[in-house]
Amino acid sequence: MCRKKACILLLFFAATAIVLPAQTLTTLVNFDNSDGSYPGSLVQGNDGSLYGITGEGGTNFPKTCTYGCGTIFKITPAGAFTNLLSFNATDGAGPVALVQTTNGYLYGAASAGGANGYGTIFAINLAGALKTLYSFSNDDSAARLVQAAPGALVQAANGNLYGTTGYGGAYEEGSIFQITPAGALTTLYSFKGMDGIQPGGALVQTSDGNLFGTTQYEGSSTGDGTIFEITPAGALTTLHRFDGADGAYPSGGLVQGADGDLYGTTVSGGAYDFGTVFKITPAGALTTLYSFCATTDLGYCADGAKPEAGLVHATDGNLYGTTILGGANDKGTIFQITPTGAFASVHSFDGTDGGHPGAALTQDTNGDLYGSTDSGIGTNCTAAACGTVFRFSVGLGPFVKTLPAVGQVGSTVRILGTDLTGATSVTFNGISAGFSVVSPTQILARVPTGATTGKIQVITPGGTLLSNVGFAVP
Repeated sequence: MCRKKACILLLFFAATAIVLPAQTLTTLVNFDNSDGSYPGSLVQGNDGSLYGITGEGGTNFPKTCTYGCGTIFKITPAGAFTNLLSFNATDGAGPVALVQTTNGYLYGAASAGGANGYGTIFAINLAGALKTLYSFSNDDSAARLVQAAPGALVQAANGNLYGTTGYGGAYEEGSIFQITPAGALTTLYSFKGMDGIQPGGALVQTSDGNLFGTTQYEGSSTGDGTIFEITPAGALTTLHRFDGADGAYPSGGLVQGADGDLYGTTVSGGAYDFGTVFKITPAGALTTLYSFCATTDLGYCADGAKPEAGLVHATDGNLYGTTILGGANDKGTIFQITPTGAFASVHSFDGTDGGHPGAALTQDTNGDLYGSTDSGIGTNCTAAACGTVFRFSVGLGPFVKTLPAVGQVGSTVRILGTDLTGATSVTFNGISAGFSVVSPTQILARVPTGATTGKIQVITPGGTLLSNVGFAVP
């Protein structure tokens, strides 16, 4: 389950200048294997805490899994850590990511284990009680293989969850599936080569109701991967086929920016073959915004190299991401890039604060960014170290976010934030909405008649909070 580590002699790059506020990185957790190893991305829960997974380790190491089956943990924004669950193989192994859903549960996928050994879909409440909803199998009785290394899930406006498998499907090249919150799974699409193979990263839903994603390989004679659009009914359109020059092997999924375009990364390709940042319109027009590793110094890429994870769209309008290699110490970086491509490397890991970040960043509603690294200074680990969780502050203030990000008029939306008690107004792109304050970190609101796509605004005794991206009304 350990992420791949490229063994490449790297180059050094002086980034395009951006005027940056002070940045502070704080290591919150150093894993020691008994509480997990190789953490993934984090998600903010309804209670204001952050939840995440580790792909290995846990209390069942090595009893039921050679390297440990992985864990689910929670951490407060200040850093108080709780190990909620250690997987035992029968309930899954190798979890990949979590998503907070509108029913209050966290849903996730495990890439192995379960009843048939091919992975699971599960739900877990915020107290740590887990229920296995679906176990993938190798049943080809209907010429429809569903064996899986399932990826991250996303909840769509219709309430169902959508995800991908890196293998399986009718042609054993990966698939896209829908699963209801109760566990009824439908395979929507099976990849077969020129439309891509091995989809990676979570899907993203846009205001038209369709889902967008990436495949890591194939799609063209060079096999460098694709970007696709799929309807909730399963009609797929290939929007772009990478050719190496514009990037190769997109593994981190996509994020939609405030301008409506989609942004992502490729692990390789670009001008120097160390990866790219790109944007693509929903119609399929792709622009390479940045190619990593333009100049050399000391044998490293100062701007980073090999971005495995996707991006996060932050409240300052910029995008933030990570690279697993490069930087001042060749242990990976955090970078910032504007939607027009102005780039800055904002942190180089040095080992004492972690190294080789392979998961996407998350912006908490307190304004800070949270992430993880694959290595650090922990003990009792199967490799050099087990990984870290960190907080990265760039001086951004509090805001609100919605669950889901897309919703019809009349639907109920959860609004997450901090210090929401006493809120006096909620508007959807300027239209007042009925709402109730559930807790200091959560509001329930109904999408009002006349609402259109745009920002959510919440007025509290402490000030006015805006959503980081527009809430989409189909």
